[in-house]
Amino acid sequence: MKKFSYVAQDAKGKQVKGTINAEDEKAFLKIIQEKGLYCQDYKESSTDNTQTAYKFKITELAFICRQLSAMLTSGLTLVKSIDIMKDEQENEKAKAIWVDIYENVQKGESFSESLKKYDSAFPNFLIAMISAGESSGSLDVIMQKMSEYYASQNKIKNIIKGALTYPIILAVLCVVIVMFLFIFIMPTFIAMYEDPSKMPLLTKILAAISDFLKTKWYLLIIIVAALVFGIRYALKVPDIRYKFDRLKVKGPGFGPLVTKIYTGRFASTLSSLYSSGIPMVECLEKASDVLDNAYISKKFEDVVDEVKQGETLSGAITRTELFESMFCSVIYVGEESGALDTILQKTAEYYEEESSSAVQRLVGMVEPMLLIFMGLIIGMVVGGVYPALYGSMEGIEDE
Repeated sequence: MKKFSYVAQDAKGKQVKGTINAEDEKAFLKIIQEKGLYCQDYKESSTDNTQTAYKFKITELAFICRQLSAMLTSGLTLVKSIDIMKDEQENEKAKAIWVDIYENVQKGESFSESLKKYDSAFPNFLIAMISAGESSGSLDVIMQKMSEYYASQNKIKNIIKGALTYPIILAVLCVVIVMFLFIFIMPTFIAMYEDPSKMPLLTKILAAISDFLKTKWYLLIIIVAALVFGIRYALKVPDIRYKFDRLKVKGPGFGPLVTKIYTGRFASTLSSLYSSGIPMVECLEKASDVLDNAYISKKFEDVVDEVKQGETLSGAITRTELFESMFCSVIYVGEESGALDTILQKTAEYYEEESSSAVQRLVGMVEPMLLIFMGLIIGMVVGGVYPALYGSMEGIEDE
């Protein structure tokens, strides 16, 4: 998608300036013509366009879906509903997106096709669901489902945020205490040694760390920043990202807990897609993409191929060894009974509750690790300063 700035004349001879998002120059000129404008001058903008400058948050998506569902159910047309939706937007970038969508739908373009032009602002999952709703004529029902889906995802997100609050505070406290010990406490005790060469090895190491933090603290900031950016860049490398994502689901202790969270999201997404009449192969592709895990996506390439060849979904998923056997058994029962969408929905509700418990247990694993870390640092400091303190006390006794 490209952005074109133009200067044109309308039917009354009035000069009009603006910008239009289009796939290419030909598509841009076609849009200008459809608007009834005579283009005098235009150029492709080098700046990022609206679609990449704004991304709707989960809370906003839940609100949008709920509002559209309510308006469509009450009998309003889709065009009128989108018109009201654009007027409700407070953010200027979001409003610009909805204005463009409104104009496109008003010209006869489908809602889903209009949203595809802003695939970085709206999730592909939502666009696929809207497309299915338009095809089946049940867009109002789909929007209600999506409202519930995003409300559920937002709830899980808030649970994670709430659960991480205490560990984050504890981590910050650890850093502050360690910095205070090395910058203010350690130098006092190190000064007690008349001959630095006689300091124990541990004390020498702690003294070096203390001196580094006092005199070259800026290097620590540079190192930390380099590590953060280095890790972020490394995770963009496909092979490294694949291994990292594999570790998340296969790691000892935390792996099964992370898998429960993924299972809940996968079941909920697959249930919503399948119940909307989308073919199973497409459901699997989109449901695995929603998880945003390279390892799982790679595994599901095999699942999709096997399902295309006539293999049962339960059998193909079981061979991935990603999910619990209970989840695979539930899918098998759903396939045999012909009520896969209903069973998936009930399973999704169960695993959403399990996800909340898994998050709490994951956080519970972090807290003692932070406490142990802080205890070790304090223990090292005490071990380093004790010889100096003991020596000074002996000196006082000798006097």
